[in-house]
Amino acid sequence: MNDAARPDLAHAEDLMSFLAASPSPYHAVANAAARLEKAGFQQLAETDAWDSGTGGRYVLRGGALIAWYVPEGATAATPFRITGAHTDSPNLRVKPNPDTGSQGWRQVAVEIYGGTLLNTWLDRDLGLSGRLSLKDGTTRLVKVDRALLRVPQLAVHLDRQANEGLKLDRQRHMTPIWGLGDVHEGDLIRFLGEEADIPAGEIIGWDLMAHSVEAPSFLGRDREFIAGPRMDNLLSVHSGTTALTTIAEGPDEPPYIPVLAAFDHEENGSQSDTGAQGPLLGSVLERSVFARGGSLEDRARAYAGTVCFSSDTGHAVHPNYAERHEPGHHPLPNGGPILKVNVNQRYSTDGRGRALFAAACERAGVPWQNFVSNNDVPCGTTIGPITAARHGITTVDIGVAILSMHSARELCGVNDPALLTGCLSAFMGS
Repeated sequence: MNDAARPDLAHAEDLMSFLAASPSPYHAVANAAARLEKAGFQQLAETDAWDSGTGGRYVLRGGALIAWYVPEGATAATPFRITGAHTDSPNLRVKPNPDTGSQGWRQVAVEIYGGTLLNTWLDRDLGLSGRLSLKDGTTRLVKVDRALLRVPQLAVHLDRQANEGLKLDRQRHMTPIWGLGDVHEGDLIRFLGEEADIPAGEIIGWDLMAHSVEAPSFLGRDREFIAGPRMDNLLSVHSGTTALTTIAEGPDEPPYIPVLAAFDHEENGSQSDTGAQGPLLGSVLERSVFARGGSLEDRARAYAGTVCFSSDTGHAVHPNYAERHEPGHHPLPNGGPILKVNVNQRYSTDGRGRALFAAACERAGVPWQNFVSNNDVPCGTTIGPITAARHGITTVDIGVAILSMHSARELCGVNDPALLTGCLSAFMGS
């Protein structure tokens, strides 16, 4: 296939750059914010009074970001068009007392975050990233993007049953090594302080996690796939950011107020001040209404006309495990975004939502696919039902079909990120 004939290739490469630069939720929102700033968006502090001006605005809180664009002519009751996503991914996170070791090895104590596929973290070169909290109340990002840690697997000679069914103890078997010698309290934080050019005594707290240092890459005979980390769900964050900046920089003003809501902590239930179950989105939307002179009545009217596309990855049919999928619904990579349905409200899509999604894809000239789980293999959930129930707004669950979800390295079709961005651009901008 001729790369020159593939307009999606630049988008795919931009996604891979975003994935590589965003090993933690804090890096992800910082990188998204930099893109928004380039498109003319201005950061607002939650502690400041907000003005009624038009244009792009965004709020950062920890690993979450809410961004919106107020077009010319918007009123206090103008509805929102929201793309919802999340910034976190399953991984290994550093414990409060990180320095540990055994048998002459120096190790780092970690806690399992989210529904991690543990075996994918074995024998993989890992870096460390996240944020450091300082005495003066500020935070600093840190990223050690080189082979620093490794979770070594037991040799098959010492476990002859390993290929009959690997069992990993989360406490004993998932502790990475990073050196030899005696364990000294404070070593890891001193090291990270040196990496970030911060005196160790200034570091009071940390939110740190391991990440694979292997770069995202094209895969396949014709490079029809992308392999890389954290597609669940930075792929949607990237698409939402790209769609929002495209709308803001476009020649036409949208009829709605487009919003990107990128939450943290989806992988462990969204129950935090930066998660979808927290008040952040509702607070930002309300303040946006009130800043334009609106009342509670205007807020109710705006919410009544608001729609959210909850964008998260879903399962492409696996060629080696086709029986785990619903027989009549086999999404494939490069088939376009998927509409996710579950009548038990693990996804929030209903018939009206299907119509809204189909219309957005039609306006964008984008193909799409249906996704529903096998009745014997219950599906997970997303921020969609939480958003619908908490804010009382119409919500539709969509996404991109991938393989190896929750692995340290996932796979999607090379065309699908651009197709999702096209759908979101049409949804939020027209």
